[in-house]
Amino acid sequence: MSLSRHIDPEVLIRESKDKGHRHHLAGTDPSRINQPYHARYGTASIPKFCIPSKGVDAEEAYQLIHEELSLDGSPALNLASFVNTWMPEPANKLVMENVSKNLVDQDEYPMTQNIHTRCISILANLWHAPSTHNAIGTATTGSSEAIQLGGLAMKRLWQERRKAEGKSIHEPGPNIVMGANAQVALEKFARYFEVECRLVPVSVESKCRLDPKRAMEYVDENTIGVYVILGSTYTGHYEPVQEMSDLLDDYEKKTGHSVPIHVDAASGGFIAPFVHPKLAWDFRVPRVVSINTSGHKFGLSYVGVGWVIWRTKDYLPKELIFELHYLGSVEYSFSLNFSRPAYPILAQYFSLIHLGFSGYRAVALADLKNARLLSRALERTGWYTILSDIHRRKPGFQGAAGDDDNPEVYLEGLPVVSFRFSDAFQQQYPEIQQKWIQTLLRAKGWIVPNYELPPDLEKVQILRVVIREHLAEALVDRLFADIVEITQNLIDRSSSVHAMEMLEGQHIVRSDHEVLGKMEKGSGTRSSGTYARQC
Repeated sequence: MSLSRHIDPEVLIRESKDKGHRHHLAGTDPSRINQPYHARYGTASIPKFCIPSKGVDAEEAYQLIHEELSLDGSPALNLASFVNTWMPEPANKLVMENVSKNLVDQDEYPMTQNIHTRCISILANLWHAPSTHNAIGTATTGSSEAIQLGGLAMKRLWQERRKAEGKSIHEPGPNIVMGANAQVALEKFARYFEVECRLVPVSVESKCRLDPKRAMEYVDENTIGVYVILGSTYTGHYEPVQEMSDLLDDYEKKTGHSVPIHVDAASGGFIAPFVHPKLAWDFRVPRVVSINTSGHKFGLSYVGVGWVIWRTKDYLPKELIFELHYLGSVEYSFSLNFSRPAYPILAQYFSLIHLGFSGYRAVALADLKNARLLSRALERTGWYTILSDIHRRKPGFQGAAGDDDNPEVYLEGLPVVSFRFSDAFQQQYPEIQQKWIQTLLRAKGWIVPNYELPPDLEKVQILRVVIREHLAEALVDRLFADIVEITQNLIDRSSSVHAMEMLEGQHIVRSDHEVLGKMEKGSGTRSSGTYARQC
């Protein structure tokens, strides 16, 4: 008898259940769920994929969901994500007190709306907007929505200019320029709102980010704007906003075409102002017309809040602002969503006033210090090449002593460690695949992604660790020790870890019930360049 490689676990579970004892609790239908401790309390199973005809007790419902979610990974060990996962207990209390509030109900919750406005003014001030008292912006669900709004404003302004000049807005139509390293949300804007997406190839020489000089090859009179990223999701590098602006200034002098910049500061918007306050990337650069950030990343709020701020009202066309006579008052809306929870905004305000400038700076400096520690340690193994640069000193500070904690000594960037097998390691151990590191780290609880770089560099795979506030030095030490142990075991040719080769043909087989409601492979169109990576 040959062993089958394709096994449906649901079928085997169903066939393996007791057949002689037909107690009503011993269901054999894989489309039903037995509640935890059902034998103890005598509760019946419930359907998985349709609403039960009769509900269950609230405690039972909680226990059922709680037990299933125990199979999720630990947020503290998820080093793939930029998203903040911890806030102090008073913040949790504040969230629960306001979890039922809808931000859009301005007449019903005026103080909540006031706090929303304060957050906008605080960010406008932090990013050097010309007038923080008259700042215009809004909270969003995250940076993805904020990017859409920034892009829409630039598209509408371009259309208005074209119409005023008596030119067509359809032929050849608008385009937007961004690096091929852009997060997928930027490409979504172009695809969803019918703007040609012009992806600028990245290279090792450009540090896997936008090359401003090369970007100018893609700019023309139909370019609505350039997306410049303050913190690439691949390597954490900041893209050079000032250099891009200078080149666009020269272009305007030669052609008369003004091309604005939107800065995607999803992560860097809460790092750069505190660590590198002299760096010109924000509204101090006149060509920057709008900036977005994620409050739920290094803004240290819970997931569900982003922000977009415009330089002045002139850069937010009135056609995008809706006057609503609703819920007892006149309200103004310029977001893609209508209803949205208020608690993420309140959590954001909590962090802003709880930490203050010095608190955010201390957290960011600690994150960068731990990122430098991991970068140097990995580099010194000789097994890994580090693609991120935050542990490297700026020219002119090489060899300087006594200033290791001075952030101005190091190259700017996010607290991200991007690394790959060194060329020497790959040459000596060609049979070892880098993706095995991801799988073996996951077996120890760590979630560290391994993925390809953007187009033109897609043959290069990297591992990436995002250093967030919770990843203290002790955890960095443990992570590094685990990476070293795994790599050493892979080097040992007699080690059973070489059975990892079997993973090449491995795939998860799910029953028909488990794929209900899920899209099949090929259901969506392929990305034109950017990758949809967790961030």
